[in-house]
Amino acid sequence: MNQPELIKVLTGLRRSGKSVMLELIRDELAAQGISKKNMFFYNFEDLNLRELKDPIILHDHLKEKIDKIKGRAYLFLDEIQEVKNWETCVNSLRVNSDVDIYITGSNAKMLAGEYATLLAGRYIEIRIYPFSFKEYKTAVFEKTPGLSDQEVFKKYLEQGGMPFPAVLGFNEADTKQYLRDIYASVVIKDIMKRNNFRDVDLLDRIITYVLANIGKTFSATSIAKFIKNEKRIAAPETILNYLKACEDACLFVKTNCLDVPGKKMLQVNGKYYTADHGLREAVYGYNEQDIELILENMVFMELLRRGYRIYTGRVGEKEIDFTAMRDGEYIYIQVCYLLAGLGTIEREFGVFYSIPDNFPKYVVSMDELNMSRDGIQHRNIREFLTADYW
Repeated sequence: MNQPELIKVLTGLRRSGKSVMLELIRDELAAQGISKKNMFFYNFEDLNLRELKDPIILHDHLKEKIDKIKGRAYLFLDEIQEVKNWETCVNSLRVNSDVDIYITGSNAKMLAGEYATLLAGRYIEIRIYPFSFKEYKTAVFEKTPGLSDQEVFKKYLEQGGMPFPAVLGFNEADTKQYLRDIYASVVIKDIMKRNNFRDVDLLDRIITYVLANIGKTFSATSIAKFIKNEKRIAAPETILNYLKACEDACLFVKTNCLDVPGKKMLQVNGKYYTADHGLREAVYGYNEQDIELILENMVFMELLRRGYRIYTGRVGEKEIDFTAMRDGEYIYIQVCYLLAGLGTIEREFGVFYSIPDNFPKYVVSMDELNMSRDGIQHRNIREFLTADYW
C-alpha cells in the first residue's frame, strides 16, 4: 500500500463555499483521469445518511466501498462534524486503506478535541472564506456586465461575499433573506446545538453587540452592562463562552494587541471582526452608515485570505489598525473612510512615524487621489483589495 496521504480538512463559515470546493476538487481529479467510480461523496447534513453518523457504522460502510474498487479511493466527507467521534473512523481508513480523504466542517475547533489527537501531524487545514472583493467583482460582472467598479463595490458593501447570491443574480431582497437564513442556521446548528446553549435571546444580543462594534475594543464586562441595560443579566464568564462559540463557528475572528517596537503581546482586550460583512447588513444593518468599520473589516478579511497573522498594533498610546505578519515580515495598515482634512491626514499617517523599521506602511481609504507621503503609501480601498501583491 502507498504511503498514507495527508487528510485535507476544509473549514469555514457555513455556506462559505466548502462544498463547492469539494466539487471543484472532484472535477480536477476527473480531469486528471481518476475514475468517478473511485470517488465517494457524503454530505452528513442529509437525513438519508443519519445511520452513518455512528463512526463504526460509517467506517464499515466506507471500508466495504473501498474494498470493491481497484486503485486508490477518494473520499469526500462534507460537514463531517455531524458524525460523533469522526476522527476515529477517518484515521483508521487513512492507515488501513489506500485512500485520499477530503473533509469539510463548519467549526474552527473541530480538530482540537480529545479524539483529534489521532490526526496530529496527519492533516492539512485549508480555511475557506467568503468571496474577496476581487472574486465578488468577477461574479457580478458575469451576471450584470457594464457596472462600474464603484457600483460593484457598493453592492459588495451591502451584500458581502457569500457565494450563493451569485446564483440569485445578486438580487437585493433575495440575497438579504438568504443571508438571514444562513445566520439562523449558524446560530441554531453551529452555536446553540453544538454547545448545548439554551438562551438564544442572550446569544442574539451578544452577537448584535459585537456586530455593532466590529473593530472596536470592548470587554465581556462592557457587554454585560449593555445587556443589563436591556433588562437581562449575564455573567462575563457566560458571555465569554458565547463569544468563543461564535469564534468556533467561524462567525467572528478575534485579534490580539501587539506592542510594535518590542513585538510583544499586550494583555489588553482584543477586537472582533466578522467573517462576512453581508451577514452584518442582513442581521443588524447600517453598513453604509458604519462604512469605516466595514472597510476595516474588508481589509482584515483580505489579510486573512492572504495568509497573514493579524494584530492590533500599539506604539505608545497610538494604535495601528493592523500589524500583520507573514514569513517573518510585517505590513502596517491604517483604514479610514476619507482623508477629509489635515487633521485626519496627520492622524492616519502620523501613527507610522514612530515605527522603528522599514516594512511597508499603508493608509487605505475611499479617496480616489493618491495621497502618499513620507514613504507611506496611500491606496484606494478597491485598488488595495484587488492588488496582486502589496
